[in-house]
Amino acid sequence: MSLPADLTPTSLTLLIATVFIAGLARGFSGFGAALIFMPVASALIGPRLAAPVILIIDAITTLGLVPGAFRRADRREVATMAIGALVGVPTGVYLLTHLEPLTIRWAIIAVCAALLALLLSGWRYHGRPKPPLTVGVGLLSGLFSGASQVGGPPVIAYWLGGAIPPHMVRANIVLYFEVSTALTMINFLIGGLFVSALVPLCLMTAPAYAIGLWTGTRLFGVASEIVFRRICLSLIALAVVIGLPLLDGILR
Repeated sequence: MSLPADLTPTSLTLLIATVFIAGLARGFSGFGAALIFMPVASALIGPRLAAPVILIIDAITTLGLVPGAFRRADRREVATMAIGALVGVPTGVYLLTHLEPLTIRWAIIAVCAALLALLLSGWRYHGRPKPPLTVGVGLLSGLFSGASQVGGPPVIAYWLGGAIPPHMVRANIVLYFEVSTALTMINFLIGGLFVSALVPLCLMTAPAYAIGLWTGTRLFGVASEIVFRRICLSLIALAVVIGLPLLDGILR
């Protein structure tokens, strides 16, 4: 179990710095970790290693959020969205395991850029959740999660603008992502994506992610949310640019 042979000390430093920033964004705003991590990490270690790394370390470090979310969430609404994820996640994992890595990287860049545009637009769904639409959002989110771990923005845009209490929205999001993570882990296992190289990668990145997550959570109460969200969005945009395959000669 060793690090990828082509991962230089400079690239490893950039990977750890990126995962820290991703954790910081996740802890403060509740989103953006994979959007920041995946473009850069895919350039450094490839998408088939990057996706399992962020999946594993995020799953481990956010387990403490589950009990409270389970109590406060609309579990029927979460289950309805998870029905869509049951189809979307395995479809996304199939794409991740069967397409060429370079194709996947360009797709991740395109998806991250599109979801960044959605977040920047401020668009929200303002109607009441409807089961067919909820299932559809779950399918889309699951597809993005399975292929590149960036399934958050469709869910956030759908639930944040709806006519449901804010505390329930946050609980729904946390609980849904835990269900989505479990589905993705099962499909990653079936798809053979859990390889030995993940062990040292996760051990080296998890502490930085956990510190970022903890710091971001603490900053939530003292920093301006508007300013920090703008910083998060700027970092996502920077990650999209840095992750461009055209810049591989600089990153590697």
